[in-house]
Amino acid sequence: MPGNRLEAGGRMVGADLSGADWADLDLADIVLTDCMIRDAQLSGVVLQGARLSGCRLIRCRLAHADLREARFEGCSFADDEGHKGVEIAFSQLDEAWFKGCDLSFARLDRTSAYGVACEDCNWRGASFTKVDFHRAFGRSVVRCEGAFRGCNLELADLTEVSLPGGDLSGSSLREAVLARADLTGADLSRCDLFLADTYGARLAGADLRGAGVDGLDLTELESWRGAKVTLDQQQALLSAMGLDVYAE
Repeated sequence: MPGNRLEAGGRMVGADLSGADWADLDLADIVLTDCMIRDAQLSGVVLQGARLSGCRLIRCRLAHADLREARFEGCSFADDEGHKGVEIAFSQLDEAWFKGCDLSFARLDRTSAYGVACEDCNWRGASFTKVDFHRAFGRSVVRCEGAFRGCNLELADLTEVSLPGGDLSGSSLREAVLARADLTGADLSRCDLFLADTYGARLAGADLRGAGVDGLDLTELESWRGAKVTLDQQQALLSAMGLDVYAE
């Protein structure tokens, strides 16, 4: 029976696992609570279905890792100074769940993330390079799913991210780079888009109600037809387009 060891289905509490050899370990369904992992290379590790709570992963790199359906709650992936985040490359994050985690300056590169769900997480300064939120269900059915609800995405680089229909409600995208991003039909309600770079972005059908749209120039977007806004947002949007708006 799995026990208090670094193994699939095991449970560990308050352990410093920095010196472990993580290469190609099968740790499916492991439960780690208040553990520390520092300066580790987690190459080929299997953490499918893992449960991590209150853990710290400092200056770690996960490459070719299986993180499908893993759950992270109250975990910190940033270094002590808060300037270097986790690196996740060529990995699987499909249907992973993050809640109340610090992922500042994380670097996600060529990683699948269909159905990933984040709530109240800090992604400040993170970058998303060729992160794929899509999954094919048969030859002609491709679906996209991903959520960043109530997250801090300030200064994040989301250039060319494709997340149509995604849920970013209540998140801060201040000064984020959304250039050529596809957010068609996305839920951007109550988002803060102040000084966000949206050049060439697709926001057709997006829900912008309650969002901070000061400076959002619709003429720089690739598409915005059908986007949902409220009456009190129209002045900011028209002003950004160079129009002088008068009460009468």
